[in-house]
Order: sequence, then C-alpha cells, then structure tokens
Amino acid sequence: MTAAPAPDPDLPDLPDLDALPRAEFAFPGPLRDRLVAAILDGSKTSTTGLVADYEHDGDPLPRPGHREVVVDSSGRPVAVIEVTQVRVVPLADVDLAHAVDEGEGHTSVAEWRADHERFWHGEEMRAALGDPGFTVDDTTPAVLERFRVVAVLPGTGG
Repeated sequence: MTAAPAPDPDLPDLPDLDALPRAEFAFPGPLRDRLVAAILDGSKTSTTGLVADYEHDGDPLPRPGHREVVVDSSGRPVAVIEVTQVRVVPLADVDLAHAVDEGEGHTSVAEWRADHERFWHGEEMRAALGDPGFTVDDTTPAVLERFRVVAVLPGTGG
C-alpha cells in the first residue's frame, strides 16, 4: 500500500473538488478557451450572467464566499474561484469597470454589450434557455459577479 501524496503547500485548503459546483464560462469552444485563459492570467475578475438563465436552470444566484471549479472546454478542472461580490442590475446599468474587468478587451460598455448580446441571442444560448426567440433589453436583470482565483490547479500551466 502506498502512502497518499503530501498536500501541496502552495494550494490553499480546498474541499474535495468533486464536491464543488462547476463554473462553465460560455459554451465549450474558442470563447470558453479565451475566458478560461483570462481567468488564469488574472485579467478576468468579473463575469455577467442573466437572472433568466439561473431561473431556467433552477440554480440559486451566486453569493460572496461561494466557490466553484472552473472547467475548460474539455471539462477539465483548471482553477478554483471564489465569489467576492454579486449585484443584480438592469442590463442598462452595467458599468465600465465591470465590463473592463471581464478581461475580454472591451474599452466601452457599448462594445461589451454588443458582444454579450451576440452571445445571449445566439443559437446555443437560446437552446439552453429553451426559447428560440430569447432577447435581452435595457431592463433585463443581469447578475454582475466579481471573483478571485483561489487556486490554479496542477497541470494547467498556471
């Protein structure tokens, strides 16, 4: 019988990764790959969801202190993040600091919004919501989440 490996002193005390919920940014593919890379390099510290998506999935809104395992396009765990702040605001009230902190290179809220509307109005999102005509407008409730990376998991190159 071999002994269990010693804990990695560089990793914080984490619960069993299998017990943590998964954080899936966008859908698997190039966008998720870019978002995960931005999380790992520290340029992405915020994200935006829609209340409609949480409600459709029957998931509670995130809350400060909530931890999740970030997965890449292959479903492989790459990091653990912890929510530090959550605000629910009408889409029209998203501010520039939040948009910039999403780490996607946006320099204006209009640019951020156009990219996000393309995603939210895309076939994959509409299918995920079960609504082929889903659209957002200025009054759509958005979940603005800030987070910090608690750990970059071994084997991610981070």
